[in-house]
Amino acid sequence: MAKLLIVEDDESVRTLAARALERAGHMIDIAADGAQGLALIHAARGGYDLVVSDIRMPEMDGIQMAKSAASLFPAMKILLMTGYADQRERAEELNGVIVDVLQKPFTLAEIRARVEQALACFA
Repeated sequence: MAKLLIVEDDESVRTLAARALERAGHMIDIAADGAQGLALIHAARGGYDLVVSDIRMPEMDGIQMAKSAASLFPAMKILLMTGYADQRERAEELNGVIVDVLQKPFTLAEIRARVEQALACFA
């Protein structure tokens, strides 16, 4: 069981991902945008096993959140999600922090599998 943070502005995607990962046995916190996600990361002192975040969000996007989180907590690992192919390239500048980019739409099985792969890399 891992402690995960899901950062996603689309409520239906956020709920779907949270339920899928809770059913896989993980403890889940959720945030509706990057600023809220970063606040939770601060409050937890970087204590998440993995952050699962959308890239495109209002206020603070996933890339900005990842950069800020990585500067404070260099060991933190982040799995990004996006429905936009051009956004994948932006994640490449965060090598070592971003463990993977999951393309939307995804199935419950896909998000569970990608999270398990990401967690296994650091076990």
